Amino acid sequence: MQERPDELLQTITELSHEFGTQDFVKGGGGNTSAKSGDLLYIKPSGTTLGSLAPDRFVALDRGLLGAVYTADIPSDPHEREAVVLDLMLAAVLPGQDLRPSVESPMHDILDKTFVVHTHSVLTNGMTCAVNGPAAGARLFPDALWVPYIDPGFTLCRELRERVSVFIREHGRTPTTLFLDNHGVVVSGNSAEEIRDAHNHLIDTLKQEYAALGISTDLRFGSAGKDAEIVRTRNAIETCLGEDGAFVCHDRICAVAEGPISPDHIVYSQAYPYLGEVTAEGVDAFQKEHGYKPRVFSSEHGVFSAAATEKKAVLALALARDGAQIQQLAQAFGGVEFLTDAQRIFIEEWEVEAFRAKQLG
Repeated sequence: MQERPDELLQTITELSHEFGTQDFVKGGGGNTSAKSGDLLYIKPSGTTLGSLAPDRFVALDRGLLGAVYTADIPSDPHEREAVVLDLMLAAVLPGQDLRPSVESPMHDILDKTFVVHTHSVLTNGMTCAVNGPAAGARLFPDALWVPYIDPGFTLCRELRERVSVFIREHGRTPTTLFLDNHGVVVSGNSAEEIRDAHNHLIDTLKQEYAALGISTDLRFGSAGKDAEIVRTRNAIETCLGEDGAFVCHDRICAVAEGPISPDHIVYSQAYPYLGEVTAEGVDAFQKEHGYKPRVFSSEHGVFSAAATEKKAVLALALARDGAQIQQLAQAFGGVEFLTDAQRIFIEEWEVEAFRAKQLG
């Protein structure tokens, strides 16, 4: 017997909370959905999985949502995403003022009732690695691996084609999808299927890391001397002004020196500032990258800075996440950074600016 919409929403809320922890997502990353007949209920853009309640999911008409695949879509990336956003908003049922996840069309093409998309560090140690695709094929032969594609409509359209090919070749829809330098999508008709798939995924990866002698705990160095930590904090605050109103600190770790995934670009920026913090160094960084640094890595530890405490805390969490992914990726040939074109798309994408703004 098919569950009622209220039962479905309660189940997907529970799954959102379960997979909305720091082990699986950070900030507004990841998304979840449930289907009931002609309706898709999906997480609002920019909100956190852990904060969701049943009445916070955005309901979309699946028939109207499917128009994104038949409409005349512009080739210009910015025009394209604006048109697709309008089409998605047109599919939202009346009386709702929340913006649906940009990945709504991706959730809709998967025929299972529940979809959970996460960015766990254990998974991304593989999906962000040079030899990730080969490892994925070996460890998870029943899954579909998708090479990196710009998020949004381009990803949804390409995924639609790849899922169709998978169905023709295997006679079923893939229930686990790995997205290169992005994360994993798991679908199922029950909460138990979702949990079982995640348990298999995490257990398999833990065993692989252990067999290769790679710790799943982030390796830290010293915490630095108190006087030097204070001096570096003061230098960051002075150099950044309002953008350095809040500064966080952690022990030394090998922060990633390039863009790993969309989440890292959105919440901690593509590149960290390396070395002693000086006004000249910060000015040079801003001239090179077009923005002030948000993450600083020096011999005194790792620091993050932002205009709000929430953004500073999250930036540091993503810096640690990137360092851990880089460490785990050693199991699969080392980390593979996003290209300049892929990075620039994320940095200029209105959707990601909207997502970052939801932090306040």
